Amino acid sequence: MQLGMIGLGRMGGNIVRRLMLNGHSTVVYDRNAQAVEALVAEGSVGSSDLADLVSKLTPPRAVWVMLPAGAITQATIDTLAGLLSPGDVIIDGGNTNWKDDVRRGKDLAAKGLDYVDVGTSGGVWGLQRGYCMMIGGKAETVTRLDPIFSTLAPGIGEVPRTPNRGGHDPRAEQGYIHAGPCGAGHFVKMVHNGIEYGLMQAYAEGFDILRSAGNEGRPEGESFDFDMADIAEVWRRGSVVTSWLLDLTASALAEDKDLREYSGYVEDSGEGRWTIEAAIDQAVPAEVLTAALYTRFRSRQEHTFAEKILSAMRKGFGGHIEPKTTEPKA
Repeated sequence: MQLGMIGLGRMGGNIVRRLMLNGHSTVVYDRNAQAVEALVAEGSVGSSDLADLVSKLTPPRAVWVMLPAGAITQATIDTLAGLLSPGDVIIDGGNTNWKDDVRRGKDLAAKGLDYVDVGTSGGVWGLQRGYCMMIGGKAETVTRLDPIFSTLAPGIGEVPRTPNRGGHDPRAEQGYIHAGPCGAGHFVKMVHNGIEYGLMQAYAEGFDILRSAGNEGRPEGESFDFDMADIAEVWRRGSVVTSWLLDLTASALAEDKDLREYSGYVEDSGEGRWTIEAAIDQAVPAEVLTAALYTRFRSRQEHTFAEKILSAMRKGFGGHIEPKTTEPKA
């Protein structure tokens, strides 16, 4: 299947590569000409601007926008809407607010265009591991794009099958779902990221407690000099807290037990805030997720070892490089 990709950053470029490795054709665009040239060298078709990209796609066209959420994504979609034809589809795979998806779906439908929102998880490892995708849009449109999604998804792999799944969507076992109409995909991904904040915070606080057990001044016999790299490693092997986040933590601690590379300044990318807003709107208690978000705010003023653990996990799964400054962003 043919796909146009706009935005060739940490995830967009590797999405294109995974598709090409599995026989799909791609047309790519990025404001960074070198990023385009790199993928052209690997077999993609390059384009000089959005109009050029659209001209090189065969109707009905599918164009995936993989840009930071906000004004740049909206401007790109607005431009595409004036270039595409009825029956074409725009896919937003970035971390967009689900309310924007609902609005866009209606606006584009009035022009005969389809809109699909794809909450995409997989970070910088997606090329090898595949991408977990939560998809919103019309069912028939999602079905038409299934060759793309099934290729990008990780597949069932070695994950044990869940008993009693008869009657449920088999795509979920492959690592992607049609979550519902426009906005549903990014709503599910939003909550996914909110949960991620809480899980990361739990690991971070736990390792901070372990590290503090060796502080000077503790009573005789009650001070422990733990090897946290070994603890992270043993927890990976058969414990109930094993996870990919723990894998990343173990790797970072094995490289440097003090995590000197990390400042402890921890960003948030928006979805955690939106998850809390959704919880407030629906009067759902979310104490853990809220506290995890507030801890990230605090980290920009004072840093602990726990925040270094958070930064290490963020770099591990998403290639996020935290600022080294201790000054909060404007």
